[in-house]
Amino acid sequence: MEQNTFKQGMIFALAAYFMWGLAPLYFKALDGVNSDEILMHRIIWSFVVVSIIIAASGKLDKVKAIISQPKSIIILLSTSVIIAANWLIFIWAIAQEKLLEASLGYYINPILNVLLGVVFLGERLSRLQLVAVMIAVLAVSIPLLMYGAIPWVSIALASTFGAYGLLRKKVNVDSSSGLFIETCLLLPFAIVYWITLDGSSSSNLMKNHWDLNLLLLSAGIVTTLPLLAFAAAAVRIPLFILGFFQYVGPSLMLLLAVFVFGEPFKEEQGITFALLWLALGVFSFDIYKKRIRS
Repeated sequence: MEQNTFKQGMIFALAAYFMWGLAPLYFKALDGVNSDEILMHRIIWSFVVVSIIIAASGKLDKVKAIISQPKSIIILLSTSVIIAANWLIFIWAIAQEKLLEASLGYYINPILNVLLGVVFLGERLSRLQLVAVMIAVLAVSIPLLMYGAIPWVSIALASTFGAYGLLRKKVNVDSSSGLFIETCLLLPFAIVYWITLDGSSSSNLMKNHWDLNLLLLSAGIVTTLPLLAFAAAAVRIPLFILGFFQYVGPSLMLLLAVFVFGEPFKEEQGITFALLWLALGVFSFDIYKKRIRS
């Protein structure tokens, strides 16, 4: 039974990160729709999907308990703004053919999480983790050193997702309940924005072609399905194993960027990715070594 649970966890983890890694294909299919409008649909239809999940799973009491805690609501208000910013940057990056930079951001994220833990949670770095962080800092500095360019998209995605994870650690809520409250807080702004979109060519669902409407309505599924798979994996397999799977997503994005979307893979990007893979290798080895010892 335990072995079956472990296998299920591995499948859920792979499913979650494959869905996150292949998500650019979905957003690329919405090329003719403005990034802010896609974000609006993502908020609205995610709220609808998560509402159904909350009602079906009997978590309304959990949601009510969270709402009764002002501190939790303040934190979730912050996380809702941060995750909306992360979504918008990611959608915009795909539209602007910057998926390589986006994938770089999600490679940086695990290392950034370690730094955030040190700064805000009082965690300590091991020697190998310190080496990994130094290599990652050098990797991100390569474009600046070679061409005077800063990978803003990568840094913005890693920073927003890192801040989101840090704040969610401060509030003890499960992923579906948290996402429900976050989308609920964002919903009024999304609806008001939709009302102002009279001039948009795709804002009126009654006038859109059915395939465009299907894509827009699917935004909720694209957002919630990987989160649910991730949550299912997290309770079935150790977190250190789950951590290794997080590299699947950005690796798939990298492959899509180069081989499907035809983004140029420049010299400085090659050096940056090589150094980041080295940093992640050192970081992963350190986690594995500690796990074996324990």
